[in-house]
Amino acid sequence: MEKPVNLNRYRKEKARAEKKARAARNAVKFGRTKAEKDLDKARNDQDAQRLDNHKRDE
Repeated sequence: MEKPVNLNRYRKEKARAEKKARAARNAVKFGRTKAEKDLDKARNDQDAQRLDNHKRDE
């Protein structure tokens, strides 16, 4: 005879696996590293500064 299966443990393991899979999908969909975000912000700030430097004084 086999050992009895703990259904609570099985249910919790299944929920953890689903949560991990959803997190992986979201990481691909939305995820960017902090370095990438900082780089984009720096580039945007630099572009804005360049535009401001080329404005004519009136």
